[in-house]
Amino acid sequence: MPDSRKFLHPEAIKRIARLDLRARHIVEGFLSGMHRSPYFGQSIEFRQHREYTFGDDPRYIDWKVWAKQDRYCVKQFEEDTNLRGTLLVDVSGSMRYGRGAMNKYEYACTIAASLGYLLLRQQDAVGCVSFDERVRMTVPLRTRRNHLESVLQALEVSSPREKTDMYPILREITETFPRRGMMMLISDLLSDREGLFRGLKLLRSRGHDVMVFHVLDDDELDFPFGGPTRFDGLESPDIVRCNPRALRDGYLKAMNDFLEEVRRGCTRNNVDYALLRTSQPLDAALAAYLSNRLGMHHKNRG
Repeated sequence: MPDSRKFLHPEAIKRIARLDLRARHIVEGFLSGMHRSPYFGQSIEFRQHREYTFGDDPRYIDWKVWAKQDRYCVKQFEEDTNLRGTLLVDVSGSMRYGRGAMNKYEYACTIAASLGYLLLRQQDAVGCVSFDERVRMTVPLRTRRNHLESVLQALEVSSPREKTDMYPILREITETFPRRGMMMLISDLLSDREGLFRGLKLLRSRGHDVMVFHVLDDDELDFPFGGPTRFDGLESPDIVRCNPRALRDGYLKAMNDFLEEVRRGCTRNNVDYALLRTSQPLDAALAAYLSNRLGMHHKNRG
């Protein structure tokens, strides 16, 4: 088995493919619904004009044609059967942290592999970008089932580097994938927040539907350390030796401030946000998130 297949090892793919009955219903219903919901960008493509007739929806009148030709025409569309979903996966050094069954990098890659698997099973188009301080690998949008192998290979990155400003990375992605679709960012977001929010705003301004999966380890969220501890920087050579009990309150406040800043930034830019712990079973986490998102969008449309 190639190394890249570890992100969908047999037990994981069996659970994701089957999920439990309720989770499967939620996930497949959610993905199917994306084809029908105007919230998810362009599920339909412009084809031609025709004369306006009584009963046509006035929202589809092309006013530019009216201004030029003094006649009412409506735009006709055709179904675009493929949703375009692009996985944006952080493979930087900080993602290698973790003391549980999976570190953040492995958890993020498994999220990406699972979403890719589900989308391809629905004959949707899937692309992938892995990045650290720069874009490391880009996989174009394809609908073939065997395309998953290319996605998995893009996630295999050796010698990860630090993350810096996300804005140039997200700007490059908008140029690489100009057609509107769904962008799924999977990262610990430990980078410059101003650049992150500028990048998310740019993706939304180009018509993309954006989902952020914020992956953090329990240690980062709970700071459970007790006695004298040495902390090694994952994206820098810094080493800190300290008594973590003296730092715990200040650290947790800083972490909560960070999480609140990220949530507010995503809300401000109309980006869906989910915080995922690496200790959470992945199928349950995905199902709960998608169920919540589906419920919110039904409420918004209702």
